[in-house]
Amino acid sequence: MDRYLEANLKLWDEITPIHAQSEQYDVAGFKAGKNTLKSVELKEVGEVSGKSLLHLQCHFGMDTLSWARLGAKATGVDYSTEAIELARSLSRETGINAQFILSDIYELQGKIQEKFDIVFTSYGIIYWLPDLKRWAEIIAHFLKPGGFFYIVEIHPFLTIFDNSEKAVDYKVTNSYFYRTEPVTWEPEGDYTDRSAKVVNPSFEWTHSLGDVISALTGAGLKIEYLHEFPLSPYRWSPFTVKDDDGWWRVKGDKVPLIFSIKAGKAR
Repeated sequence: MDRYLEANLKLWDEITPIHAQSEQYDVAGFKAGKNTLKSVELKEVGEVSGKSLLHLQCHFGMDTLSWARLGAKATGVDYSTEAIELARSLSRETGINAQFILSDIYELQGKIQEKFDIVFTSYGIIYWLPDLKRWAEIIAHFLKPGGFFYIVEIHPFLTIFDNSEKAVDYKVTNSYFYRTEPVTWEPEGDYTDRSAKVVNPSFEWTHSLGDVISALTGAGLKIEYLHEFPLSPYRWSPFTVKDDDGWWRVKGDKVPLIFSIKAGKAR
């Protein structure tokens, strides 16, 4: 398993500079005051002022810093050195106070002693994780009694389809169910720029909604809700089109594109 995780780390170190220059991430807009959080998570997470928030797999930290702009005491975690160095640089440049920890989340318990009111994660994170049971245990460990975990994520239903640029129709090419061996994706540029030169492949694990919920409840968390939405912040396939609000959709809103879960820890 380590070889897959190490290969993915090489990919994230490679594509972080691409993302930092991309229109999609709009670093310049963020520096000018733009909040990078989407309407879904802003509404569902709610007021964060004065609350401690742990952001797992934070990439280069703009969402973490956006929570801090809203008053949260925010800590971001990522295993990419390139990403964390950029996050710390953005924190210094913007004057937004947030802490950034360089760590694989499976090794995080030895690096942070604090407990948090909110553990947050979003958009494109679970399929990089081979072990959801351990992931959920780590989330539960870092939550204060009475705190909650929130995830908004790409819907696993989408992972069954061929979403490459050559796809011309919805064709099932992958299993919906978890397998120990990951799916290998050869680079087709980057999701922010299909023309970008990327050399490292990615190795991804499919986790069903049942896997996610079972992992969280197995770690002792209580599911408050599961929501599904026919929209995505990213162009996940050639079949999506961008609406006036900046969301990507499939014509007719017939396919679930993202889901969210809120799960609490007992007092």
